[in-house]
Amino acid sequence: MKRTALIFICVSFLLVACKEEKNGKDLYQEVGLTPVKLSNGWTLSPMGAQQPLGDLPLNMILSPDSSLLAIVNNGVSEQSVQLYDVRTGKVTDTKRLNRSWVGLCFSENGKSLMVSGGNDNCVWMYGCEGGTLTLEDSVKFGKPWPEDTLSITGIAVRGMNLYAVTKDSKDLWVYDLIEKRVQKRLSLPAEAYDCKLSPERNELYISLWGAKEIAVYNLDDEKITHRIAVGSHPNDMAFHPDGERLFVANANDNSVSVIDIKEKKVIENLSCSLYPDAPAGSTTNAVCVSEDGEFLLVANADNNCLLVFEVEEKGESRAIGYLPTGWYPTAVEMVGHQIFVTNGKGDHSQANPKGPNPGQRRGPETEYIGSLFKGSLSSFEMPSEERLKDYAAIVLENTPYSKEKEIDANGPEDNPIPSKVGDSSPIKYVFYVIKENRTYDQVLGDCELGNGDPALCLFPDSVSPNQHKLANEFVLFDNFYVDAEVSADGHNWSTASYANDYTEKTWPTLYGRRGGQYDYEGTREIAWPDQGFIWDYCERAGIPFRSYGEFVWGDTSYYESVSKNYDTRFPSYNLGILDTVRFKRWKQDFDSLLAINKVPRFNSIRFGNDHTAGARDGYPTPAAMVADNDLAVGMLVDHISHSPIWKESAIFILEDDAQNGPDHVDAHRSILFVASPYTKRKTVDHTMYSTSSVLRSMELILGLPPMSQYDAAATPLYAAFDPEINLDPFDHVANRIPLDQMNAAPQALVKETLEWRMDKEDAAPDIPFNRNIWRTVRGMDAEMPAPKRAAFIFAAEEEEEDD
Repeated sequence: MKRTALIFICVSFLLVACKEEKNGKDLYQEVGLTPVKLSNGWTLSPMGAQQPLGDLPLNMILSPDSSLLAIVNNGVSEQSVQLYDVRTGKVTDTKRLNRSWVGLCFSENGKSLMVSGGNDNCVWMYGCEGGTLTLEDSVKFGKPWPEDTLSITGIAVRGMNLYAVTKDSKDLWVYDLIEKRVQKRLSLPAEAYDCKLSPERNELYISLWGAKEIAVYNLDDEKITHRIAVGSHPNDMAFHPDGERLFVANANDNSVSVIDIKEKKVIENLSCSLYPDAPAGSTTNAVCVSEDGEFLLVANADNNCLLVFEVEEKGESRAIGYLPTGWYPTAVEMVGHQIFVTNGKGDHSQANPKGPNPGQRRGPETEYIGSLFKGSLSSFEMPSEERLKDYAAIVLENTPYSKEKEIDANGPEDNPIPSKVGDSSPIKYVFYVIKENRTYDQVLGDCELGNGDPALCLFPDSVSPNQHKLANEFVLFDNFYVDAEVSADGHNWSTASYANDYTEKTWPTLYGRRGGQYDYEGTREIAWPDQGFIWDYCERAGIPFRSYGEFVWGDTSYYESVSKNYDTRFPSYNLGILDTVRFKRWKQDFDSLLAINKVPRFNSIRFGNDHTAGARDGYPTPAAMVADNDLAVGMLVDHISHSPIWKESAIFILEDDAQNGPDHVDAHRSILFVASPYTKRKTVDHTMYSTSSVLRSMELILGLPPMSQYDAAATPLYAAFDPEINLDPFDHVANRIPLDQMNAAPQALVKETLEWRMDKEDAAPDIPFNRNIWRTVRGMDAEMPAPKRAAFIFAAEEEEEDD
């Protein structure tokens, strides 16, 4: 642990010192980088040349002769494998894949490339000569999903043996490429991510994604001989050229474990977050060692940077700086002094005025958030150690998180939201309502005082009068952004201010209809942050809490802390049940607890019918379902505001994600409502907020520490709160369209919904589903308005000028 502390101190001092050395100079201008603001409040300034790639590049490997990089793209839209020529700096070939995942491996002579087939449960085998890929064969380990559920992840080759590990079936497979048969199938203790063959020994090292372990398979003994404890969520691995060390990235605890190959034990733990003892949120997920063994490069996906260690001497690793990358770096390689980085989400966020609002004609122009942000490849020279200080300062400047912010949010002294954890607040009770999938423009685009586009407003005041009244009577937020892309990561972001590497890397396969299960919302341990969700933080702090529908399926919760504190009679997600029925059940429970003075301090409530069922026969129209959701929200605020605890209450209402609508500012922009006697009245707040801002505000009110670097860095909703109390209650508005207005859409719209699942959110295919809703509301021939090119991209200095 002393070694870890020293590394932190060196890097922290280096960052602070180099920032002070600039003495107010423009850091970006000095190093020739252009900052780009993301919708979550973080900034990008990727180094080097930027090469467009496919959708979500997750892995990249170097050919044996160091002339080619193979890259696999595993996003929602088209999945593919690409070759990139290191000498020319160009992509030489792209081959589309039906299904794939992170596994990549060159043959020992470099003339063949093997690619994981993911849920096709196979390995694709390509000839690889002259920068061109030619599909030659495939190795089948099972039938394609859903008949078999293996999910091939990492692969490796030695001689005529192919080794493959799996995520879902938790296996190691050994396949004889000459005899074309499976030699061995061995069960693993947990989900696997990757496997690497030791260059010096007859051993295969397997990162057990779900077990905090590296398993060692002896090729001669044909069995697992060692299980080495490492950090949480071990994923990528890299051997040192000395053959004596293995470096393992641990995504869930922001670290790298250094394993002594001979001793089979960890000899160093390298903490990779930007500050000592930082909470979750760096997401260390890729490692690479330079050919001469001098440098270790580590990719922090959620800090958008590389960490550089000097590792020439065994046991004497030394952190020497950071390098800024694009958005969510997933893989790193080094050829000589040249560094290559794949950025999973590219280099900017953007607007999506052309979709995926229901009803537009499906086509390549549809701007669905799940596949909107294409990946990129950054390439640049390793800077000198002196220049590394400049880039370290840039990384710090890009990162809104700091240890100071984690401890003190620096709010106004008299604000009802405290600045420090544990400081008192006049607010005692927090009610947190999570809804489903709407953008700002889709609901509030008709509000004249906000930055909306009425042409994109699908559910205006006539459909959602209560939400409009909340925005008008309390605060209208027109600069609020969700941290997530879809519901799979959205419910994690909404309850943990973080979605770990398992969640971020697997949901695109599911949403791309390539197989897998909905492993989120507490149903599978590997998708949990290491320290849990907000209910766990409440439990550890002794704060009473209760969940109404969140992390609940049917009448069961698979998540332990929620399973002990939820209303079993509150209906979970089910589009066949009205949200107003949910409200009535919540009211019964609330009133009974109020009568005995047992209302929990934290209450999470799920109202999800604004998701809608499209034109599905037997369901209310989309407008009726949004109206039902709107009425439930209005009645909930009404009831709390007329209760004896109103004077000590705050209600926060948001969408878990914004995937089901267009927005002219950014695809992440969504709706937020806050109601409290301490909320400002009849105001517009243009402050940039995120999902994490809402969580940070609730945490400070409840006396909880931040759960991740994202809520620690986020701006609490200080500008929306007032120290002066106003006890005027909120009176809900009756619905303006019938809640039982049933679908009578054209048969063509009804027919396409019949094969879609409606029992789980996001189970229907997103683009056709949203097109269906748009046409159901606006008519079969309704066309989307002309797009507005107001992407959410601007330089930091321009933002300061606007301020």
